[in-house]
Amino acid sequence: MTEFDAWLEHGPYALKRDEKRQHLLARMRRLTEHHQQNCEPYRNMLQGLGCDVTRLNQLEDVPFLPVSLFKTLSLQSVPEEEVVKTMTSSGTTGQQVSRIFLDKMTAARQQKTLVRIVSHFTGAGRLPMLILDTPAVMKDRNMFSARGAGILGFSMFGSERCWALTESMDLDVEGISAFLERHQGKPILLFGFTFMVWQHFYQALKASGKSLNLENGILIHGGGWKKLQSQAVSAAEFADALHSVCGIKNISDYYGMVEQTGCIYMQCEQGHLHASIFSDVIVRDPRTLSPCPPGQPGIIQVLSTIPESYPGHSLLTEDEGIILGEDDCPCGRAGKYFRILGRLKNAEIRGCSDTYAAEF
Repeated sequence: MTEFDAWLEHGPYALKRDEKRQHLLARMRRLTEHHQQNCEPYRNMLQGLGCDVTRLNQLEDVPFLPVSLFKTLSLQSVPEEEVVKTMTSSGTTGQQVSRIFLDKMTAARQQKTLVRIVSHFTGAGRLPMLILDTPAVMKDRNMFSARGAGILGFSMFGSERCWALTESMDLDVEGISAFLERHQGKPILLFGFTFMVWQHFYQALKASGKSLNLENGILIHGGGWKKLQSQAVSAAEFADALHSVCGIKNISDYYGMVEQTGCIYMQCEQGHLHASIFSDVIVRDPRTLSPCPPGQPGIIQVLSTIPESYPGHSLLTEDEGIILGEDDCPCGRAGKYFRILGRLKNAEIRGCSDTYAAEF
């Protein structure tokens, strides 16, 4: 059994602070050494920083790359012939996008990790799945970036899948009704990107004057709140509005990025985003980049145990956030829990929801 397979044996929120930090630090050291040996630009950056991997004594010491670096540099730690997939981030027209090179092992681990995290919230079995998007996203290569990859990734959790929107982004109420009729009384998994859920599902359903029964629904959505925040729609109002048109109560946001696919941060019943055993979050002071204590806002750094084919295991994002606590969330899950406050000033728009909304 490999080190990573052993990790999969644990529940995704089972390790408390000391045990998690011990395992995670060992993994971060190994990944840093691996990328130092196999990715020349990364090696040069560590040399420039004067980084000695043997002196990484705590998670906060692990060197990080700015996430935007993947837009301008081709960073990979495996030979070209071992790359099986290149993923790109979402971006508005004309914007540079990140390019992430995956080998077979890293791609498989992304999938296994995503299954472990999401099934903790949805249950072990596959569910009938309503995708709150258009099938056109899977056909048009210009649309198939993080958005298509996100839909494909979450489609693993669906048994029969139904697209809620037509190719022209209109709500297919009749199609959805027929789908719900076939699965009456069963839990239904819904997946979509936040702004599209609001604009093309909630508002379209409300305008139609029709209703759908999704009392048994579990909605997972992500991709950013920038557009809805500009419309003064809070998370609570988002949930209340959806409940008013279809009765859904079980709604979870998530935070994640294509540069660390698989390690998503799911929102619990208390409204908190949680780091699983596969990842961690550090908040850094925007002026000094030193770690912030819980309760102090700063720039989010994300750590992931997965990336072996590219040096993406420790990244400084362009998002602001705040650590709310660790191991003591009332939901009972161990690990850090936090909140995203928004994008840094002057940072480019990113996220499937926000980039779509920017051109809407």
